[in-house]
Amino acid sequence: METQTLSAVQAIDFSLFALFWRASFIVKLVLLALMLSSFWSWAIIIQKFLNFRVARKQVAAFDRAFWSGEPLDELYAKIGDTPKGSSEKIFCAGMSEWHRSHRSDGALIAGVQARIDRSMDVAIVREGEKLGQGLTFLATVGSTAPFVGLFGTVWGITNAFQEIAMQQNTNLAVVAPGIAEALVATSLGLVAAIPAVIFYNKLSADANRISAGLDGFADEFATILSRQLDL
Repeated sequence: METQTLSAVQAIDFSLFALFWRASFIVKLVLLALMLSSFWSWAIIIQKFLNFRVARKQVAAFDRAFWSGEPLDELYAKIGDTPKGSSEKIFCAGMSEWHRSHRSDGALIAGVQARIDRSMDVAIVREGEKLGQGLTFLATVGSTAPFVGLFGTVWGITNAFQEIAMQQNTNLAVVAPGIAEALVATSLGLVAAIPAVIFYNKLSADANRISAGLDGFADEFATILSRQLDL
């Protein structure tokens, strides 16, 4: 009897594809949702790594140009209306407000320093939002995927016990497929959640470092312009 049971179990296909097709409709939906979440998480992770790499290069290139000693008006004219990097956009926001604050006789309109600071703050907020795009999804997947997987497991095990009750048979050949199908949901939940949590922490730290660098540049640039106001 035991040999027959083992032979029956060995004859069952336990591949991921087979387990998916044998699962109930609800478990299939859970598995599909987790697989899509995992795929989309990896797409965001790869995209953010590439975006941050480009952002760091653009910031470094602009810093070299900014501190090269080239007159700021010439640098602003060179960049024109198409700033590329985050630092360039903050610089152009400040310089644009600086030029708009000059009257036709060359005198400055009162409150120019506050307006420049606000213009650069708005640009920093916009760049910070771009850096953070997609990270909320990673956080959501990291926190909810294990519970979604657990829901699929509970549902699958419930169906497995119902099948046992209907067949009135508790041998391994009857129990094993249902339990295996149910546990796949928990496994996929962890597969989706673990990378999402790890890379959310990593990418959030990178975004914060880039944002801190932009804040530092804005402060230095504002200090330079304040010296001009005091002349």
